[in-house]
Amino acid sequence: MTRGVLVSEFDFVLPPERIATAPADPRDHARLLVYDRATRSQRHGHVFDLPDFLRAGDLLVLNDTRVLPWRLRGRRATGGGVECLLVRLDGDRGEAFVKPSKKLRVGDRVPMEAGEIELELLAALGQGRWQVRLVARAGDIQAALDRCGRAPLPPYIPRDGQEDAARDRERYQTVFARVPGAIAAPTAGLHFTPELLAALQRLGVQIAWVTLHVGEGTFAPLRSDVVEAHRMHPEPYELPPATAAAIATTKARGGRVVAVGTTSCRTLESCVGPDGRVVAGSGSSELFLYPGRPFRVVDALLTNFHLPKSTLLMLVAAFAGTAEILAVYRDAVARGYRFYSFGDAMLLT
Repeated sequence: MTRGVLVSEFDFVLPPERIATAPADPRDHARLLVYDRATRSQRHGHVFDLPDFLRAGDLLVLNDTRVLPWRLRGRRATGGGVECLLVRLDGDRGEAFVKPSKKLRVGDRVPMEAGEIELELLAALGQGRWQVRLVARAGDIQAALDRCGRAPLPPYIPRDGQEDAARDRERYQTVFARVPGAIAAPTAGLHFTPELLAALQRLGVQIAWVTLHVGEGTFAPLRSDVVEAHRMHPEPYELPPATAAAIATTKARGGRVVAVGTTSCRTLESCVGPDGRVVAGSGSSELFLYPGRPFRVVDALLTNFHLPKSTLLMLVAAFAGTAEILAVYRDAVARGYRFYSFGDAMLLT
């Protein structure tokens, strides 16, 4: 019997200080490692150097999802803090990760964001997940969330309670975010500025759009020792007809389709028809790309540096080779590159 791919094969040593807790400022001043898959060679620069590494005729595909301000903070009557990350909401009811989960009980009502929103716990679903109901002090709940909700930053990014919530909401959002629906940012897109996009267009790089609403699957841990046993959470996507046409034109003229981020990559690879053409449409993607799964659309990938044993690292390894990527990652750690959501970027060509 053939042995499956082991999750342990995607491990590497990542010192805690290599995980970025703040974004580069300006956005495009993050460092950039460029890896050529054919020659296995590296070059180093910054994201603002992208015009040096892309060329006329390339097609840059960006994810225009907009992150929802669905992170809330509150305090129980005993004085203990409560944090809530909504993952689903229908009217005033939904599901959320709430902590400290073990200290909470069904029926608890917790004032969040200085009482602007009340969180009621309806049912415990396990592993810190709850069915919840939200009540706004003024207006409807969507308006209240838009007014006082926080950016759903990953839990490893420390905040001492005095953070600039408005600044977090601005920086954990791409400059081209358009369609609300994500509970985590498509982080490779965070590096772009309007000026960088304009410079790439002047070079002759075309830009196309997809939408994939990043869901809880982006931070869900693998609970199996074997990669093939993992199942991705479904995430809604849309690929417009104009993007499908641009991909066909790019391929016909010999240009490269450059996916910005794993979300754009998964959307493109989810939309390939039996004849190899990209088909416009919308749906829900559960595509899991890991070594042994082919790429049929994407020619180059811009992505951040990912955590050990993550599905995101497995996607990158599928694109460029497991041994090769782990070697590059070890070198990136040694060179001081910053990892994960607010970290530096890597262009694989």
